[in-house]
Amino acid sequence: MSSSRSPWSKRSLTAQAMGHVDPITKAVVPPIHVATTYIRDEDNAYSSGFVYGRPDNATIREAEEVLAMLEEAGAGALLFSSGMAAATAVFQALDPGDHIVASKVMYWALRSWLMTEAVRWGLKVDFVETDNLDSLRAAVKPGETKLVWVETPSNPLWTITDIAAAAEIAHAAGAQLAVDSTTASPIHTRPLNLGADIVMHAATKVLNGHSDVVAGALAGAKADAFWTRIASIRKMQGAILGPFEAYLLMRGMRTLHVRTAAQAKSALDLAQRFSAHPKVARVLYPGLPQHPGHDIAARQMENGFGYMLSIQVSDGEAAAIRTAARVGLWKRATSLGGVESLIEHRASIEGPGTPCPPDLLRLSTGIEDVEDLYRDLDTALRG
Repeated sequence: MSSSRSPWSKRSLTAQAMGHVDPITKAVVPPIHVATTYIRDEDNAYSSGFVYGRPDNATIREAEEVLAMLEEAGAGALLFSSGMAAATAVFQALDPGDHIVASKVMYWALRSWLMTEAVRWGLKVDFVETDNLDSLRAAVKPGETKLVWVETPSNPLWTITDIAAAAEIAHAAGAQLAVDSTTASPIHTRPLNLGADIVMHAATKVLNGHSDVVAGALAGAKADAFWTRIASIRKMQGAILGPFEAYLLMRGMRTLHVRTAAQAKSALDLAQRFSAHPKVARVLYPGLPQHPGHDIAARQMENGFGYMLSIQVSDGEAAAIRTAARVGLWKRATSLGGVESLIEHRASIEGPGTPCPPDLLRLSTGIEDVEDLYRDLDTALRG
């Protein structure tokens, strides 16, 4: 049941996981299908559409259906065992010698992979500030560039790339545009509707929202040869998500709309209040009018500006690290998007070569009382 054929809104369809009811028990929560193999028909065919557990699982397909509906994905969605598995499958679908243009500010693990493993496999990668369209346009090589990879809002500086403009630049050069929309989620941005060919999510984050699943996802605009190759890579390399994790992910997505609304509201509140804090030199959040990408974000994002923000501590790196060590309600841990609020000194994680300022603390806003969150971090900042 897609949203285009249903009288119900995306919010209603997501809350009920597309309304699937188990045909045997009439349970409103579908069962977890754990079978690894399936019975052939008498004529040797597989009329059920299921052959073997590595590419075929009903629980996984149900979760993929929810995500495909949210992204309005013409080619559907594919779940992977992690965000890295999803992202690298896109690059593995390219050929040796292909040229890639990618955001300079992006998820650090993927950036590291692109600088090492991707290059070893013969891919050519250039990193640019994709929020600067002139830089993006200059970096793309017509006929040679096959993929433009954009992360927006970009982690952890939350820069904003104009997706529609990036799509025009990529397509004019004969390249595809892939967008890492992890921190936006389909609630705040739908890149496929803005011209992107592929959207990627580290579903570990806000899509699941409970910090108990590692998962990745891709959604495609069209079932072309490139998308088919990505699906084949997932199948042949065994990068599919497990059925129990898919069940948990689907459970998490059922509350996606209410969680993201609460998180975005609190994040904006915190961004506004910390902008005037004496111990904060700068707040990075696309919902603030002073943010360099605010106008573009206001145009391509909806239902708020997301749950992620960063603050730069006035007294520098040592003060930032001390602040992260003093919090009580905020949890000093990596990752993002869960119902619990997390704080992290990101430069310590990324190490040498990071574009992250040393005085920066990355904040993932959860669903706690925003007054408690402010008071806790205010106390930690003041020491």
